[in-house]
Amino acid sequence: MSLRNALRHPGIAAALGAALLFGAGTPLAKWLLDAVSPWLLAGLLYLGSGLGLTLYRALRRAPAVRLAPGDALWFGGAILAGGIVGPVLVMVGLAGMPASDASLLLNAEGVFTALLAWFAFRENFDRRIALGMAAIAAGAIVLSWPGEARFAGLWPTLAVLGACLAWAIDNNLTRKISATDATWIAAIKGSAAGAVNLMLAWSLGASLPPLPAVAGAMTVGLLAYGVSLALFVVGLRHLGAARTGAYFSVAPFFGAVVAVAMGDALTLRLLAAGALMALGTWLHLTERHEHQHAHPALLHDHEHVHDEHHRHQHEAPVTPGTRHRHPHWHEPLAHSHPHYPDELHRHGH
Repeated sequence: MSLRNALRHPGIAAALGAALLFGAGTPLAKWLLDAVSPWLLAGLLYLGSGLGLTLYRALRRAPAVRLAPGDALWFGGAILAGGIVGPVLVMVGLAGMPASDASLLLNAEGVFTALLAWFAFRENFDRRIALGMAAIAAGAIVLSWPGEARFAGLWPTLAVLGACLAWAIDNNLTRKISATDATWIAAIKGSAAGAVNLMLAWSLGASLPPLPAVAGAMTVGLLAYGVSLALFVVGLRHLGAARTGAYFSVAPFFGAVVAVAMGDALTLRLLAAGALMALGTWLHLTERHEHQHAHPALLHDHEHVHDEHHRHQHEAPVTPGTRHRHPHWHEPLAHSHPHYPDELHRHGH
């Protein structure tokens, strides 16, 4: 796929947009730490994303979402892993190590996401994709390297790595339901994680900060956590978990660029990290995966346009090129074209 066409792909654009919003939110969240304790800030960020997207859906009069019984299990597992287990393990780890060391370890989330997607959930990959993931991960490590890693004890380190694994499980389970309304998924996950983080913060003695700080944190949370997560789900829908996780792993670089714009120094470390991430992203953007494959008959409901995978009939005419949503059948089909491991291409190789 050409670089220009790749950047126009809805999944790639969504994944990079998610990384940009999340990365840009990091220096803003750091600025808010002057008025809000770290764990309470995490709760307010998540809660801002959940409540903000819930309000957005209410204003849009978005239709109610009903998950299939099997999908409800996947979603429940994602909320448990990413909204409850992950935050608790990070709290345990942060209590026993410097924040700089924890930031370095948190880069393992993208790697764990890719490994689970490739070997547990059987997403296809090749040497080019693996090398791209390694380059992006290396760039993230260069960017977050504290100068001297002083991992204080085995258990705090294992706790942070366990949180990364929990979030990687969350990413792969969410991929299973990524055809569902992305704003609804992000609203539910944000509300659940916000409630858990606020309870943890209050159990540790945190008190509510001034109202302007609360409003600021929730606004940043809506954009950097809520809208970002909704875009991440769209990326999962079109690209699969490993590739979406790889693109999202460039978020620290976007955050560092915003920090430079806010007055931080431009360093050699940032330039080196940017070069590594650019190499990895280029390897992913220029991927071409094509072979003869078969689509079995499938009944499901997701937003779509009439393309080679959607040639069904409607009771009322639909304007060509118009995105719409309704339950529909996919008839059996065998063909060959470039594709990603999206919701319609989860076949073996």
